Amino acid sequence: MQTITITTAQNIDIEYELAGIGDRFLARLIDYAIFLGIYMAFIVTVLVTESQNTKPLPPSELRTGYFLMLGIWLLMCVAYDLVCEVFYNGQTVGKRALKIKVASIGGGRSTVGQYLLRWVFRVLDFGVTGGSAAIVSVALTENRQRIGDIVAGTVVVKVASSTKFDDLAFTPITSDYEVQYPVISQLTDADVLLIHDVIKHFNRTRNSAMVYKMAVQIKRHLGITSPAGVNEYQFLETVLHDYKYLTAGKSESDGVISNLI
Repeated sequence: MQTITITTAQNIDIEYELAGIGDRFLARLIDYAIFLGIYMAFIVTVLVTESQNTKPLPPSELRTGYFLMLGIWLLMCVAYDLVCEVFYNGQTVGKRALKIKVASIGGGRSTVGQYLLRWVFRVLDFGVTGGSAAIVSVALTENRQRIGDIVAGTVVVKVASSTKFDDLAFTPITSDYEVQYPVISQLTDADVLLIHDVIKHFNRTRNSAMVYKMAVQIKRHLGITSPAGVNEYQFLETVLHDYKYLTAGKSESDGVISNLI
């Protein structure tokens, strides 16, 4: 399993598993299936429209309508990856189904410029070379990057660990629970999920440096200190419990987080 460590906007190093050729290929097949489905819908629309006309259209008009729809379809296919990745946080429908996404090596959310660079270099990765350049590049580069990824400074990572806020492993919060840090309500769900990832990573690797850095960042950001005798791990657990209690009234839709980096 190949992994990459990405420093998040909160200056925390998180390890992600890199998506392999298989995952990316299957994601692309799903996207192609969508393209094919839309194309077939266009064809059916043309045929149904023609059959319902009491007076058949002249061949010239029929061809014009067909080529117009074909042009729209081709435009959708060309713009599909760029539009999806910009508006769906680095994922197309296929990537979302395979639980992979485009991430910036530099940390933080990938920029429109990075998505644009990846999209432009599709001409080289998939167009001119028929996909061979992308396959060779992903197979040989350390971070499994196609040429567009190398230029844009991005990688494709697995995000199977992405979760809903309500799925986090909290200790059950009772009605008589006493909040230790009321200011925790200023955090976002994305912040809290990152804290959860840090704790989970510590439990797997025993890397205490990440826990310490996260605790320091939270305390500095909110201007709080923990009581004597409470270590950084315990502090972060308390933060999770406080946030769960303080946001218990939120709707489920408010608790779904799609952006972990």
